[in-house]
Amino acid sequence: MPLNKLRNIGIAAHIDAGKTTVTERILFFTGTNRKMGEVHDGQATMDFMKQEQERGITIASAAITCAWKGHQINLIDTPGHVDFTVEVERSLRVIDGMVAVFCAVGGVEPQSETVWNQADRYRVPRFAFINKMDRTGADFQAVVIQMNKYLDANAVPFQIPMGSEENFEGIIDIIERKAYIFHEMEQLEAEIPSGYKQKTEDARAWAVEKLAEFNDEIMSLFMEDKEVPAGLMKQALRAATLKLLITPVFCGAAYKNKGVQMLLDAVVDYLPSPVDVGAVTGTDLIDPEKTHTCYPSPKDPFSALAFKLIHDPFVGQQTFTRIFSGTLKSGMQVYNSTKGKHERVGRLFRIHAKDREEISEAGPGDIVALIGMKVTKTGDTLCEDSHRLMLENIHIPPSVIELKINPVKRADQSKLGDALHKLAMEDPSFNVRFDDETEETVIAGMGELHLEIIVDRLKHEFKVDAEVGEPSVAFRETITIEVESNYKHSKQTGGKGQFAQTLMRIEPNEGKGYEFIEKIKGGNIPTEYIPSVNKGILKTLDRGILAGYPIVDVKVVLLDGSFHPVDSSDMAFQTCASICFKQGFNKAEPVLLEPMMKVEVNTPDEYIGDVVGNLNRRRGKIEAMRRYRKGSQKVNAFVPLMEMFGYATQLRNISSGRANYSMEFYKYTPLPKTLQDEVIKKVEEKKRLEK
Repeated sequence: MPLNKLRNIGIAAHIDAGKTTVTERILFFTGTNRKMGEVHDGQATMDFMKQEQERGITIASAAITCAWKGHQINLIDTPGHVDFTVEVERSLRVIDGMVAVFCAVGGVEPQSETVWNQADRYRVPRFAFINKMDRTGADFQAVVIQMNKYLDANAVPFQIPMGSEENFEGIIDIIERKAYIFHEMEQLEAEIPSGYKQKTEDARAWAVEKLAEFNDEIMSLFMEDKEVPAGLMKQALRAATLKLLITPVFCGAAYKNKGVQMLLDAVVDYLPSPVDVGAVTGTDLIDPEKTHTCYPSPKDPFSALAFKLIHDPFVGQQTFTRIFSGTLKSGMQVYNSTKGKHERVGRLFRIHAKDREEISEAGPGDIVALIGMKVTKTGDTLCEDSHRLMLENIHIPPSVIELKINPVKRADQSKLGDALHKLAMEDPSFNVRFDDETEETVIAGMGELHLEIIVDRLKHEFKVDAEVGEPSVAFRETITIEVESNYKHSKQTGGKGQFAQTLMRIEPNEGKGYEFIEKIKGGNIPTEYIPSVNKGILKTLDRGILAGYPIVDVKVVLLDGSFHPVDSSDMAFQTCASICFKQGFNKAEPVLLEPMMKVEVNTPDEYIGDVVGNLNRRRGKIEAMRRYRKGSQKVNAFVPLMEMFGYATQLRNISSGRANYSMEFYKYTPLPKTLQDEVIKKVEEKKRLEK
């Protein structure tokens, strides 16, 4: 397959906009599936996990390959629920183009904005498909207006619907000036009804005017009031879409099989091939200032990014990988530049949702599953040993909610540990830690649903029954002022003693995580012991000092110290650095940080006062209120996570079940002093009882 005939695309949207249904129709019309699976009866090809079928939502992004008009399409269906946002993040990192699905009734929903911003981060060309045109309340024009207002999308319709709601009959292609109606599985060309002729001309004139901004030839024809040929419009639209200057808008009703073939035509016509995307740039491992350019050519050195791990009961761990350049063959040795280790690729598979097809080699643009990888995880760069480079990693948001988890049977403890390790390997937004003091396992994730799914998977996939505690907030600790700390560690216990001294400056480092800088002069601390100082501090960061929560956003500058030629050791410097850091931390006015959530509530007008009042009582800050559609409003607020437990039930009660909300992590902010004292008191009380 020539590279310019390949399309790597993702389908992304807010929950319930119809992404998986769109994907199922694509698979049917491309001949990949003989029958159509439906989300509501748990038969969707792409939702093959038991948890997805029970809930009717997508949890894990699934990949599949299909063909349309001589083109190969690698398709990734992504989740819409905000708890699984990392699935979208890693899919967007490896796709070339995106179909953003919007519900014709719901319009631009909170998660649509999140996905849009993620796609902007990776500069992914996209077009919009307004789905569910047959639903009551469908309003094509309103969604286009919302896209421009809230997403700054420069959205321009290149199709117009004939009718809407139960009167949705067909679609008019304004470039070709052709109308299409849909009869069962067929797309039939028809005359443009007289009532739509003027609408078509107006919409075409508007599209020509928008394209004229980016194409001189169209501009001169437009200025002279001359007809713009369809071929030239398509060519200009493709160029503008690839440069992210315009978002073409198409429409349909996937569930009723309307507009899917036209959607596939748009994928082929307007979304990029690996050739259009061009070269990717990687950083040189030895000199970070130097870059390597990898062209999408089988003759270039091999480079690829691992973006997802799945544990398969039949073949073991599958590592989903996007190849950017060169050729990968089964049995080949590659270099994992993230881990600094060599890996041997066992077998190669092309993935069709839960089925797979073994292949002997893969080239640029391919998305394949590798079997037999030992150390490779999500976000790792794979390359040739002779051409070592590092590709841009994948942004992983922090986990904000924790649960204590224990096996029902004591004998299952090691089985639980293995299962949680496998799940953490698969999902980088899920973390596991063992609390030595309480001897409990703590799991952390993106939200209550995220952890609920993990516990469900433990039971059904790994056959481990587990008991979980109440969800709790994953606080963090940090400092607010700069201090210097000096500590001498000296122990004599007969025989060889322990000696180390460190002087360090500890500074706040907001939003930048942990940084360690050494400024030792004259060999006061030998070079081999400087990593020991860093190691001692790192161990302290995990356990926290104020209340046992991880420490974040601190910079440590090692200024001076001393050593003893006999008694100094790696362990002595680790211990010294840990105590020195703890003492400095306590002097630097430490504070607890709490996760602040971005909350969006959609509510009918009559409940707006109660909704806002309730958010205020939860320490929420109202950021904006806007008209959502006739009779209802959207409220945007920032609310601490610890105040949001039980919110779903309360919102239902306030609004008689008519309001809904979505919530995602925004950032960590300092906890008010009175609440901080309460949290620390509870932690100390718990420790006292456990003793």
